[in-house]
Amino acid sequence: MEQVLKESILKHLDERKVIRNGHHGFTKGKSGLTNLIAFYDEITGSVDEGKAVDMLFLDFSKAFDTVSHSILASKLKKYGLDEWTVRWIESWLDHWAQWVMINGSMSSWPLVSSGVPQGSVLGLVLFINDLEDGMDCTLSKFADDSKLGGEVDRLQRDLDKLEDWAKRNLMRFNKDKCRILHLGQKNPMHHYRLGTEWLGSSSA
Repeated sequence: MEQVLKESILKHLDERKVIRNGHHGFTKGKSGLTNLIAFYDEITGSVDEGKAVDMLFLDFSKAFDTVSHSILASKLKKYGLDEWTVRWIESWLDHWAQWVMINGSMSSWPLVSSGVPQGSVLGLVLFINDLEDGMDCTLSKFADDSKLGGEVDRLQRDLDKLEDWAKRNLMRFNKDKCRILHLGQKNPMHHYRLGTEWLGSSSA
């Protein structure tokens, strides 16, 4: 049943052009390799033109576990999925439970109120994010891994938009793992922040 729904949802999202060019990973002809080639081709093209360019590698904190079921359902409705499909997905997500074990003691089985199951057929498809809305720079995504690249004077504005998006969607970035890579001649080595936290840089 999941596979049938997956094919139907992907066809619908493709027809509505919900899945942007920068999203790779679960669409036909897109993979981790195409993700890297397309992103670095655009970025190195700017460097070859003599522009100072920075790349930011972004990491969500427990991305798949924090997807809000209600926000996801609202997005599916906004993208025009029929009511039956949305209700089925809501029911499927609402009946997941989990437990933990600490020092040999097992917890109860509470229902999970957020997240999409990793490793399931529908998990990657339902990790829908509209991060690129309003972006000026190049944003490339593979599931929950995102890269943002562009000229140095434009990146901070896009980072502010990404932080606003995360707050609206009840998600957050793992800012300790987000890194900046500076490229190009005479790069001013700008510092960038996500929210109130300054991001670290990498030399490679």
